[in-house]
Amino acid sequence: MFTGLIEDVGKVFDIRRGGTNTRLTVETDLGGINIGDSVAVNGACLTAVDIKGKLVAFDVSQETLKRTNLKLLKRGDFVNLERALTLDKPLGGHIVQGHVDTTGRIEELRPLGEHYLLKIRFDERYSPYTVEKGSIAVDGISLTINRVGDGWVEINVIPHTYNHTNLKYRRRGDLVNLEFDILGKYTVNYLQRVFKKESTLRGFLNL
Repeated sequence: MFTGLIEDVGKVFDIRRGGTNTRLTVETDLGGINIGDSVAVNGACLTAVDIKGKLVAFDVSQETLKRTNLKLLKRGDFVNLERALTLDKPLGGHIVQGHVDTTGRIEELRPLGEHYLLKIRFDERYSPYTVEKGSIAVDGISLTINRVGDGWVEINVIPHTYNHTNLKYRRRGDLVNLEFDILGKYTVNYLQRVFKKESTLRGFLNL
């Protein structure tokens, strides 16, 4: 589990793609990582499998590649990194699982005074998980939603977040990883099941 507060922006040192496994190696100044530890890389929870100095290697499954923008990574790209939450670490963002739901595309990323306006489009079927002033993880960054629509969200990004994450390297059209708030997902799932059962019962009783 993570908080969505990025600890370091690492650089892709190497990426080797195989038939069933991809080995991603990231160069980072982030210490305190041991083999077997979970690390969120652009919001995707990966396991450190090899460490040599500042180089940390991760094995990436086909499922993770399919659901995330990690499949597009190349040498020199910048990625957001966060170590797993510990009991002595403040929960300053929101609860982030590191399980990316889908990807979205940046439609706008422009200065708004000293801040930045970020607008992202995604598959409309994920819209029920978004609410104004709710939370969303974008490439692992915990952000607050300002406005929502069918298949899009608008976010205000403060200067600190922009300058200390890979957002400063992002451009319009880039694909970003999205993880929607876990509480919202459980709520929507519960209500869908309740209404489905109620509809089935009404049909059986001809009501």
